[in-house]
Amino acid sequence: MKVYFYTLGCKVNQYETQEMIELFENEGYTIIYKSLGADICVINSCTVTAESVRKTRQTIRRLKKQNPESIIILTGCASQAEPHIINDLPEVDILMGNRSNTSVIDALNRFLKSKTFYNNYVEHKTGDAFLGTGISRFDGHTRAFLKIQDGCDRFCSYCLIPMARGRSRSKALDDIDKELKILAKNGYKEIVFVGINLSDFGKNTPYSLPDALMLAEKYPEIERVRLGSLEPDHITDDMIAGLKQVTKLCPQFHISVQSGCNNVLKAMNRHYTAEEYEELANKLRRTFEDATITTDVLVGFPTETEEDFKTTCDFVKRIGFEKVHVFPYSVREGTRAEKMEQLTKAVKETRAATLSEITDEIRKDYLMEQKGKTVSVLFEIYKEGYSEGYTENYTPVRIYTDKDFKGEIKNVVITDVGDDWCVGEIL
Repeated sequence: MKVYFYTLGCKVNQYETQEMIELFENEGYTIIYKSLGADICVINSCTVTAESVRKTRQTIRRLKKQNPESIIILTGCASQAEPHIINDLPEVDILMGNRSNTSVIDALNRFLKSKTFYNNYVEHKTGDAFLGTGISRFDGHTRAFLKIQDGCDRFCSYCLIPMARGRSRSKALDDIDKELKILAKNGYKEIVFVGINLSDFGKNTPYSLPDALMLAEKYPEIERVRLGSLEPDHITDDMIAGLKQVTKLCPQFHISVQSGCNNVLKAMNRHYTAEEYEELANKLRRTFEDATITTDVLVGFPTETEEDFKTTCDFVKRIGFEKVHVFPYSVREGTRAEKMEQLTKAVKETRAATLSEITDEIRKDYLMEQKGKTVSVLFEIYKEGYSEGYTENYTPVRIYTDKDFKGEIKNVVITDVGDDWCVGEIL
């Protein structure tokens, strides 16, 4: 039987899809990468925004219409946090959530026996162990993601993730080491360590995030390690000192700020101030050469006034983020922010557009500053006429060539700037 996967959401979801791919392959199933003709369709859903849930519904209906006889399996964060999502989705044959991904084959076998809807939903509980089977490769990617942390204890007032992912928990160092060894053997030059609240790795254990990254130091095949999204108040001086010892660490730090206004941060139940964030940004730039700091900013939160929004705009300019993901606030059922008086869609969209213009200009200035620099690039894609990859600090670079450099690391001199990338020549 042929299995097709559709993944929405973050790097953790992408990693868990790869885990399920390998589980299916171990049972003799064939994985296909185009949906037409699939016998089984697995939708790994996201619940971060209302839009991601809408896309989940839309995808399920589209895949069932395209493959009427296919078995539809719904898993991921949307179904974990909101299992009632299936009430108006009769197309779904098997309901799961991310808590039960490791039992997807058992769920499928039960459905094949009964030919009736099977509910494989399992709730997260406090004290749950870290679950997962691990991966040996990362299909379609030059870099491999490695999930080492799951869950979140923060309960931001706008966010459903604690309901979708449960409490914070960490992968054992021995298991991380085993996975790194396999990925190194299979030729991955860069490993991206990811988690739902990655900087919380090691909570309630004797180890911390730098301890996990240091494991990659003993594998010469792995030339780079990179961090997924981090929380600012978790990045202590001790953590920075530990990260500094990781010789393979790429100096790119994606640290979610969400707002540059303290009033809004407090209403969001974020655990830091704008001033503390700025101090951290300055410290990282002093500590790591050529460090870049990227972030997420949520605009149009219910309590955000025009003055609050202006404060955030000024904050973003002051920090000079190398890249910013701007998104309008989305009401999530069951959160504290749902009960607050909401701003209009027009206000949220206008603020998102305004801040995006500001951040786009900062981005252009940053890219222009790269001209003349010599950088190390790991090439990830090849299209007709050019190869493209990323520097250690995650600046995209294109080389106009007929040669495919995918998977190779080359020294490149930056000669020009494109729309959202640098142009270079291999030395």
